[in-house]
Amino acid sequence: MNNAFQTHEVMNQPEPLPAYNLWSTDQALQEIVHAMAGTWADQQLLDLGQLAGSKQMEHGELANKNKPVLHAFDRYGHRIDHVEFHPSYHEIMKNSMENEVHSFSWNHADQTGAHVVRCALMYINSQADSGTACPLTMTHASIPTLRHAPELAKVWLAKILNAAYDPRSLPIEQKFSCTIGMGMTEKQGGSDVRSNTSQAIRQDEGYYHIVGHKFFFSAPMCDAHLVLAKTELGISCFLVPRILSDGSLNRVRIQRLKDKLGDWSNASSEVEFHNAVAYLVGEEGRGIVNILEMVAFTRLDCAIGSAAIMRQALVQVLHHTAQRRAFGKLLIDQPLMRNVLADLSLESEAALVLSMRVAQAVDLSKSDPTEAAFARIATAIAKFWICKRTPAFVNEAQECLGGIGYVEENILPRLYRQAPLNSIWEGSGNVQCLDVLRALNKDPRVKEALFHEFSKVSGLNASLDLFVHELTQEFSDMTNLEVRSRLIVERTAIALQAALLLQYSPSAVAEAFCASRLSRDHGFTFGSADFSKSSSILIQRAVVIH
Repeated sequence: MNNAFQTHEVMNQPEPLPAYNLWSTDQALQEIVHAMAGTWADQQLLDLGQLAGSKQMEHGELANKNKPVLHAFDRYGHRIDHVEFHPSYHEIMKNSMENEVHSFSWNHADQTGAHVVRCALMYINSQADSGTACPLTMTHASIPTLRHAPELAKVWLAKILNAAYDPRSLPIEQKFSCTIGMGMTEKQGGSDVRSNTSQAIRQDEGYYHIVGHKFFFSAPMCDAHLVLAKTELGISCFLVPRILSDGSLNRVRIQRLKDKLGDWSNASSEVEFHNAVAYLVGEEGRGIVNILEMVAFTRLDCAIGSAAIMRQALVQVLHHTAQRRAFGKLLIDQPLMRNVLADLSLESEAALVLSMRVAQAVDLSKSDPTEAAFARIATAIAKFWICKRTPAFVNEAQECLGGIGYVEENILPRLYRQAPLNSIWEGSGNVQCLDVLRALNKDPRVKEALFHEFSKVSGLNASLDLFVHELTQEFSDMTNLEVRSRLIVERTAIALQAALLLQYSPSAVAEAFCASRLSRDHGFTFGSADFSKSSSILIQRAVVIH
């Protein structure tokens, strides 16, 4: 062979990450699910873990490379508002629903730990694709709100809970399963839904006609959406089917699909209601209260989804640095890189534990008022902090890979585009902080439940004890409280993560977190504290071993 133009051979490049089981290789996830009474679902988690780490990963890549396309009209000019998805999107949805990612906690509500297991399923599945998490999350979260309308619930709930995927555009009576979306925000208001202008007019037949618009109408291909609109008694909640009982398209006109930074496998839209048929859910004038029951669950999924993005970025980084050499050593053995990897591993585990503790509180809230109060405040705290940390986390992961981390041939650019979404969706950081203040003002049991969590580990770590004491003073100081709320919520989140790691993780992990996060030894960037004593256990817990 003529080697005249052979300039080099490819070497010192890692092998691509092969298929792996996202459950059996995740030590921290297994430990927290088992500690929170989810052992009975190991087989289902194992099955989804294998699927997510193989076929779902492949489909996730294809679904994000081939964005949804809106077909507003058919060839003859009839309005069809059809959103076309790549076949891989449908495969992800099919596999996810068969594994009850959208329904597990309701189908197994009589089992202790059902919400914990369901969040673990979401955590596993979201690592393969975050876009499909949107319709799966909303479908799961719609159940408590729809129960305010018993007649609608008779028709819809069984089909929401069906572990099947039916993407056909048919009336609900002809389908064996369905998905649910939501439409709250309008151009003029955003998170301020009390400023919504869409009107709902009651008809003689008992249903309503809605006239108005929604600026963000998530997952327009869903079979129905929960929507807020005004009646004479105020903002009310409605179920708006996509296809009516006679087979006709409801008068919800898709104006366009959003051209988004990320979340490419999922479609988000702007719509107008032209006397769209809608059914009242709950009492008139109590729409915000009713739909907030749905929002509480979608906010929890925001935290879980962000923790999942962290985990997948970490897996990619550990796989790469264990094979790539620089300056005579593997990257994973270089002291400064090892320090960064240890810090990322610690952050990922802390995000997981906090998310799962909120899920546990949801599980226990049915019979324990203290857990219900804790879930009320901890959901907003977890959503704020974990979602805020994720973009910086993924960026650090990209940096560990160098230039390859910025190239679209691997998953990290997709994770980076996805990372900011959960901090915006279902209420920005400011909304979460204000929600924490509202919860504290509305019910004194909320503060008691929060500090009860800290009391469980009192005396176990001097740094945390001092941190909690100072936090108590922060909560008692009413001066300029709203302006200070971000700092207070941030510190509360860190204190909660420390307390939970002390309860559920090995002592070396908890001590490393307290030493770095509760002192001035940790700077603004990952790897700025000294993890030389704990790096081995932190990295070993996180690494995927085939």
